[in-house]
Amino acid sequence: MNSPAPSPSEKGSFGSAAAMKRLKQRHRAEMRFKLYGQLAIGIAIVALVTLLISIFGQASSAFSRNVLTFDVRLDAEQVDPSGERDPEAIARNVSGFNLLLQDNLAEDFLPGETDRARLRELYGMFTRLAVLPIARKTAENPEIIGTGQEFRVALADDIDLYLKGGVSERKSLKLGEIQDVTGTLDDGIDVTFADMKAVEDLRSALETFRERSEGDNQPAALIQLGETWFRLQDIDGRTASLTYLAGASTMPAAGTNASTLVLEQSEENRTVSDRQIAWTMLLKEDGRVKSVFNTSLFSHSDSTYPELAGTAAAVVGSLWTMLVTALLAIPVGIFAAVYLEEFATKNRMTDLIEVNINNLAAVPSIVFGLLGAAVFINFLGLPRSVPLVGGLVLGLLVLPTVIIASRAALKAVPPSIRDAALGVGASQTQAVFHHVVPLAAPGILTGSIIGMARALGETAPLLLIGMVAFVAEVPDGPTDESTVLPVLIYKWSTGAERAWEPQTAAAIIVLLVFLVLMNLIAIILRRRFERRW
Repeated sequence: MNSPAPSPSEKGSFGSAAAMKRLKQRHRAEMRFKLYGQLAIGIAIVALVTLLISIFGQASSAFSRNVLTFDVRLDAEQVDPSGERDPEAIARNVSGFNLLLQDNLAEDFLPGETDRARLRELYGMFTRLAVLPIARKTAENPEIIGTGQEFRVALADDIDLYLKGGVSERKSLKLGEIQDVTGTLDDGIDVTFADMKAVEDLRSALETFRERSEGDNQPAALIQLGETWFRLQDIDGRTASLTYLAGASTMPAAGTNASTLVLEQSEENRTVSDRQIAWTMLLKEDGRVKSVFNTSLFSHSDSTYPELAGTAAAVVGSLWTMLVTALLAIPVGIFAAVYLEEFATKNRMTDLIEVNINNLAAVPSIVFGLLGAAVFINFLGLPRSVPLVGGLVLGLLVLPTVIIASRAALKAVPPSIRDAALGVGASQTQAVFHHVVPLAAPGILTGSIIGMARALGETAPLLLIGMVAFVAEVPDGPTDESTVLPVLIYKWSTGAERAWEPQTAAAIIVLLVFLVLMNLIAIILRRRFERRW
């Protein structure tokens, strides 16, 4: 039987208008709180996506590089002047291999040239150390000396950047056929174009770039007539005055198709000259310039040239440093946490230790760098810039985090586990190490790996112990001179050449991959061994 509805007096304040108003206000407050939470998550996601897009956008060009192909005969007089076929001597003979490729390039573009400035311009198509892989390959196989071989060398960083769309904004135009040609290649030629509209498009592109230019900068136009490149000097009506740059040394004939490359920056304001651009385009049309995957980024050590630099030494150095860090921080941190949580008596001394551990977890990392420089290098005399010292410093940095995480995992184990173990006759040590620690292992491992991930990304303490040094060889052990990924990223980010920008972003991606893998391992371990109480 239904109860009678309460009278207004029985409802009291719960059914009053004021109560209903407060209830609505509370509901609105809850909705606002949910909205604020969703907004905060949205901002975090947008910031993360923006960061990743920025990094991957800058790094995309670093994962490919342009190489120049050479078909050359390995002249013994140049690559092995001693004739002893000594692998070490051949590998060190960088100058001989460099001259061999330079002569090959000069035969194609500047035969018989004596102007040193123009030859240096041509030889600047690739850097001197780009021949190191060729020298090492020849040293490993001396029998190829005297035979014809095909080699690939990395193009200079500025030319590589130009081919990837950097250096200067540009616009390509088709100019159609030419009607008439007068003059000589040495003194300059005058060319009359058949298509007036194409000429107007050229003028429009030049004017657009001119309006956007600053100071004395003037846009430049390079004209291609068949297999020959010219620089535009002046244009009047449909007639253009051109000077020879590169390519075939014969006069272009009437009816030759013409095209143009309009560059926003003048030659004086670019790191790549007009002639180098012309040589590059001719080599590309000939199939000698190709874009390939940049394996050097992962197989080479650091270099003063961006196109030759890689992360191999830094990756191996990071692994050695993390190994030393783990050997110090994880065992010491776990045993310290077990002692403080399970065995130590609660008194003022243990309270003071706990407070100091919590405070050390919040100390800036650079302070640990100062401690490492003072104790390990100045006092103990350990060498600078080695993974051993870097691992010890990072071990001290991570130690408070490992202790705190391990203690939290031990506290999460129900007291009934301890009581049950003690009740069947186990000693306190057996109860802790046979029952409590195994059940707390997922949390301990997760905290340790997250602490190691933090150490992997630290830069400041390693800078203070000298791990910013230039390292050209992959370290073989923890006492060899080395660097680590965060320090390498810092070093590359301060490079003057623009080519270091994508290299820096690519190194950041390599570091992020390590961090993601370490956090993924922590998640898998937690889910695999986690116990719910």
